[in-house]
Amino acid sequence: PVVLKLQYPDQEGAHEAEALSRWNGDGAVRLLAHDPDDWALLLERCDPGDPLWTADADEALDVLTGLLPRLWIPADAPFDRLADEAARWAGNLPALWEAAGRPFERRLLDAAVSALTDLGPGQGEQVLLHQDLHSGNVLRARREPWLVIDPKPLVGEREFGVVAAVRGSSLGRGDAALRYRLDRLTAELGLDRERVLGWALGQTLAWGFENGAVLPGQVE
Repeated sequence: PVVLKLQYPDQEGAHEAEALSRWNGDGAVRLLAHDPDDWALLLERCDPGDPLWTADADEALDVLTGLLPRLWIPADAPFDRLADEAARWAGNLPALWEAAGRPFERRLLDAAVSALTDLGPGQGEQVLLHQDLHSGNVLRARREPWLVIDPKPLVGEREFGVVAAVRGSSLGRGDAALRYRLDRLTAELGLDRERVLGWALGQTLAWGFENGAVLPGQVE
């Protein structure tokens, strides 16, 4: 039993196979074969495959704090750099906001652009990151209780690695739940809380537009 994954050919997933190969099954699904010409990956199957959001929030955060340090290995080429992505996001956001009809207040846009501009340079140690590690990309398995899938790899500081888990609503909606995730993940993983918060604001808005419109859940 294996999984055949046919990727959508975009830059975010261009080096997924390389990330899985470097993790070599340590906390993530194993890469069994790869055909780069057809964007095809043969992967270890997670059985039963329940996503992490089926666990309660505290258990899910326990799982994440256990998995994330195992994924944060030193890395460089061929992966895209978080610093470059941050600069691109900061440059694109004002035009996206204008094209979507200025769908939220300017101060939120300015705060996101400022965070991305300030955080990109001068990061901490550069490690391999899964930039979309929300609770749907961690599945219950047999080889280990939980395994990570679907990396969109970047190289950057650890503080960025928890952003998807902080901003995702599947582990609880509202200010209190978000702050709880932020506080637990930063404290237990020894991360700079303000940098995590800035990265979360920046990426949430950078990924908050689609087909010329804003995604309301991202803005919320």
